Amino acid sequence: MRPSAQCLAPGFLRRSLDELKRLSSYAIKLEGLHAPTKPLPLILFDSPHDLSRCKRMSDKDIGGFSTANLDFHPASPPAPSNARFHGTISIELPRDQPRVQRTGYAAWRTLDRGATIFGKQLWDVSLYTYLAIQFKSDGRKYFVNVQTESIVPTDIHQHRLYSKTPGEWETILIKWNEFVRTNHGQVVEPQREMLTQKVRTVGIGLIDRIPGPYDLSISRIWTTNAGRDDDILNTVEDQGTIGGLSAAAASYRELSRPRPPKDVASEVDSNTTRAYSGKDSNKKGS
Repeated sequence: MRPSAQCLAPGFLRRSLDELKRLSSYAIKLEGLHAPTKPLPLILFDSPHDLSRCKRMSDKDIGGFSTANLDFHPASPPAPSNARFHGTISIELPRDQPRVQRTGYAAWRTLDRGATIFGKQLWDVSLYTYLAIQFKSDGRKYFVNVQTESIVPTDIHQHRLYSKTPGEWETILIKWNEFVRTNHGQVVEPQREMLTQKVRTVGIGLIDRIPGPYDLSISRIWTTNAGRDDDILNTVEDQGTIGGLSAAAASYRELSRPRPPKDVASEVDSNTTRAYSGKDSNKKGS
């Protein structure tokens, strides 16, 4: 038997080695026995190379006129490094393709992660509560799209990307069980629980069909349990509001947040002032 060219490709061997390291670490640390405290990055736009892991899509692929661009922007404090998803939505129909009856969408998603000697690479997010996204929106109606290794390959789980502060950086946490199963943009019944053990891709799309420009910046997408050991969430707390965090998780993070030490000198002065005030008041009352 001769190995195929795909199996001899450097990417295949590298992915297989990385997967072996991941599985070994998973077994040694017994990570499946408890909820993880560290975040699991899905796509972090830290360098221009990260754009090569993404695919752009629009109705231009079927003859339409909407455009989809994805540009990298390095960090320029206070803005983090990010990918800018922008373009123009058009609902004009192509004249030479009568079979096309609907246009007006644009989207991007991560590419399939490729095969390894252990099989297809997928994300197992079943032990995490939230999908977290740091972004800056223009306020249009964007949707978060998640594909899994399901029986129906065209199924997409969707959730609205709500923006509380359009034009400013913010972070939203979406519970995995709040996604809705759709197919070709329509809600599918009966609804089934997402196969979170086998997530293929994540991405964001615009399907409001409102003609005109759009502009959305995304810095990072990860999955988390929103604990104090989530270094990504700790970083973005200083870069805008955080939405979608449950009250219990928010209280836990607030209680576990390190507090600055008290100023001893100020405390002494305060105590001294109170002491003298009490002494003076006693004299007046005598």
